[in-house]
Amino acid sequence: MEIKGILVSVLAPFENHIANGGEKLLGNASSIKRRPDGRVYVSGQMQRHVLFSAIDRINTSDPQKGETFVSNGDGISNQIEKDLRSDMGGFMHPSKGDYSGRRTAPLSVTPAVAMKESEVGRDLLIRIQSNVKGDNVYSDGYIIRDSEEGAIDEKDQKQALATKEFSEYDLMHMNFFLDISALSISKAFKYENSFNLGTKYYKHATSTERKRRARLYLGATKSMNDYASQARNAVSGEPQNVLIVFDTILSRKASRYFVAGEVEQTNILKELDARGAKYYLGDDKKAESVYKAYQEAFAFLDEERNTLYDPSGNSPVKTFQEAFGRE
Repeated sequence: MEIKGILVSVLAPFENHIANGGEKLLGNASSIKRRPDGRVYVSGQMQRHVLFSAIDRINTSDPQKGETFVSNGDGISNQIEKDLRSDMGGFMHPSKGDYSGRRTAPLSVTPAVAMKESEVGRDLLIRIQSNVKGDNVYSDGYIIRDSEEGAIDEKDQKQALATKEFSEYDLMHMNFFLDISALSISKAFKYENSFNLGTKYYKHATSTERKRRARLYLGATKSMNDYASQARNAVSGEPQNVLIVFDTILSRKASRYFVAGEVEQTNILKELDARGAKYYLGDDKKAESVYKAYQEAFAFLDEERNTLYDPSGNSPVKTFQEAFGRE
């Protein structure tokens, strides 16, 4: 099979979370982002951050990574041959003169949105700090005060009150899509007298490396953990349900699967079957688990007969610098 797109649709349970906090609306009241219908959401920007954090972790421990790395989100290079964020996440370098320096991201995501209206609560946070000049603090925690009364001056005692919103439980729906036609491949246009007279593709990684990067992407969708304000709360975005689609065309229609009715779900799968797409469904509440779906998907991707679409026509591998002559 020639794969032109890989779509992953996920349902993941979030508990007691503020996975994407909003602005402080009322002084020290930290709010959670909600849609007008009352359902909390995690922005697409945060979803990309979490996904690339997962890709970075998986790539770091991969013995086949070579010189590849994931650059910081605020310092993306144009080294598509090495920088996985540059390759899959795209970049914008507008200060390149007549060359726009723009790469449209092959990897796209949707915001994560709760399936139902969210129940939002508030935490009261209290911080008390006491600093008494002249006190001697011993290793066992006892304080010997220099003053006779041992009282704490008001000016040395600080108290701060704040509230923080959190959502009690949400089953979050999220989608990820990888456009294989642009994975490790650049598209260039030939112009004469302001007319576009042709298109050329440059490949920046071998077929083996392209497949490895597709595997990294697929693995990262089941390892979503680095959400905002969750360093100490261990909120997990790992799937409870998953639909993985290896498609023969560029289509994101299957991203509606988990929010569709039974009839529409059946028709979506029939349409995938009709065009020869391969898909895997996993549900941790059933025998066909999420783990099993991913294992079968990895095995399918690794098969030699299943190839990634290459619009360059299997052209020689070139670095971005060699292809465009840019720093």
